Amino acid sequence: STMFLVGLSGGIASGKSTVVAVLRELGCAVIDADVIARQVVQPHSKAHQQILQHFGTDILLENGEINREALGNIIFSQPEKRRLLNSITHPEILKEMLKQVLKYFVLGYRYVVLDIPLLFETRGLTRFMKYTVLVYCDPPTQLVRLMKRSSLSVAEAEARISSQLPLDEKRRWATHVIDNSGDQESTRRQVLRLHAHLEDSLDFLWARLAVGTAVAGLGGMVFLLIRHFIS
Repeated sequence: STMFLVGLSGGIASGKSTVVAVLRELGCAVIDADVIARQVVQPHSKAHQQILQHFGTDILLENGEINREALGNIIFSQPEKRRLLNSITHPEILKEMLKQVLKYFVLGYRYVVLDIPLLFETRGLTRFMKYTVLVYCDPPTQLVRLMKRSSLSVAEAEARISSQLPLDEKRRWATHVIDNSGDQESTRRQVLRLHAHLEDSLDFLWARLAVGTAVAGLGGMVFLLIRHFIS
């Protein structure tokens, strides 16, 4: 069985969720790093218990889940607390990601998509991907979509967009670009073409992933995932 990894990313309001939906509809294996970052700190989990031991119960919501805003205020104003949180969550996130990759490897999938919001900000992680895919849309479209989706003013939307790496810069690093500036049917056709291309590929990356992950530990990526999780 051969398998390789495909890194998928985008920007705020660029339409990554639309692309992921089409990939899932096609039966592709998609691992959502954002979901994993949230799952590993759910109530009764090992990481959740350790976080409470070190940060106290003041960071909890009424339902027992962690108040991301409260925790974020703590770790970004106190570097030592940030390192502590990373030491708690890194192993759990890494363990779950590798578990899911292994599952799809055993099941014989040709490729696995790693949906990582900050893939291009974590440059080191891209070395483990055979291909990297950016879901792109032009800046004016991105601004309008974000304003409409989140009911933001122009200034508020621009501030959120500027806090991320520009899509035009990410575009230079991606091996494939899905242009989501148009309608959904256009985007869907591009995803179908990409899927056909990937299904035809015979590249093998499992050994590279296993060895590379052991060496790199995905540390930088995991921290940025946590940052995204609490933002």
